Amino acid sequence: MCKVAVIGYGVVGSGTVELFMKNRESISKKVGKECDIKYILDLRDFPDSPFADKMIKDFNIILNDAEVEVVAEVVGGTTFAYDYTKKLLEHGKSVVTSNKALVAEKGAELLKIAREHNCNYLFEASVGGGIPIIRPLNKCLAGNEILQISGILNGTTNFILTKMIKEQMSFDDALKMAQKLGYAEADPTADVEGEDACRKICILGSLAYGKHIYPEMVHCSGITKITLDDVEYAANAGYVIKLIGSVKKLDDGRVSAIVCPRLVPKSNLLASVDDVYNAISVTGDGVGDVMFYGQGAGKLPTASAVVGDIIDCLKHHHRVLALTWEDCDDKNFVAPYKDMDVSMYVRIKAENAEALKSSISEMFGKLMYIERSGRTENELAFITPNMKEADIDANLTILSHSAEIASKIRIY
Repeated sequence: MCKVAVIGYGVVGSGTVELFMKNRESISKKVGKECDIKYILDLRDFPDSPFADKMIKDFNIILNDAEVEVVAEVVGGTTFAYDYTKKLLEHGKSVVTSNKALVAEKGAELLKIAREHNCNYLFEASVGGGIPIIRPLNKCLAGNEILQISGILNGTTNFILTKMIKEQMSFDDALKMAQKLGYAEADPTADVEGEDACRKICILGSLAYGKHIYPEMVHCSGITKITLDDVEYAANAGYVIKLIGSVKKLDDGRVSAIVCPRLVPKSNLLASVDDVYNAISVTGDGVGDVMFYGQGAGKLPTASAVVGDIIDCLKHHHRVLALTWEDCDDKNFVAPYKDMDVSMYVRIKAENAEALKSSISEMFGKLMYIERSGRTENELAFITPNMKEADIDANLTILSHSAEIASKIRIY
């Protein structure tokens, strides 16, 4: 009999238990042994749960029970979850998780501990919810050098931008709708400021390039400053605005990594990914471009990935799976984002913006001006040529003496 424990009985935890118990018979056949959940750890009481008899409140019961082979950590955060995970791995128990914050901050350390104690630390559910991406990167695409990973990694921001683009909702109104529907938390900062997507691109980049990319290494900006004017200008130029996380291998061995809003060409597949859906594009030197698409969050989609990792651990008990990256103390491994070449959409406001066109052309050379309905003489929007971002910013600093820089968004 293979015994499993679950730590945390919130949305993902309850979904994990529900899906595991519903499919317990088929899971047992896949593993080759009868499987069951022995414990569910949560400090709250759930007297009406059909699994109330499995509920405990003492972590040490799981830690010291030799029968428990695999533990699903779905409590979240980086305090208790880190302590629990480290102790479990040191006791030789495999851990699976949906905890993107913990993997992004402590992944290298926890993977090392798992290897040293002949067990596994798996986290398919930490990126993309129910979308398979970690395992394909580690196995199916292992024969490739990964040239780039980029995509829509946060369903909340994608929902908000979809409402702004398709229904001309303001950011504030779209956010309120997302909160009402349960897509956004009461405090949506981690989503709308790009922090959630940043953690995910760090995990993907660490796996693809073998060194731990920490969130503080990655420039991150969110969607709170996007306006309906920006949406209209983008549409008229043939683009839609999406929050994109990307990591790319550079010729000098470093990587570039960034999370930010981008103007995505309407011809690009990412432009048509709407609502709470995620899409991740991976470019390999052999396979070319492949796309992973699906629901990036939700109770059962995320639970699906957690249960998949549980099965993998049970099938490979006391055998370490080849999932790893090394810690990185090289602060220069991630290249400064301002050293990268980029084309930028810029919207300015000035008393007589039209009169600034000649000065702007002198700064940037050939550029493209964009129109929108109702544009006044005190506003201009344009797209710069491709150039180093530091040079674009230097020019905009000079321009700011004569105009307000209302928006600047990178082109995808």
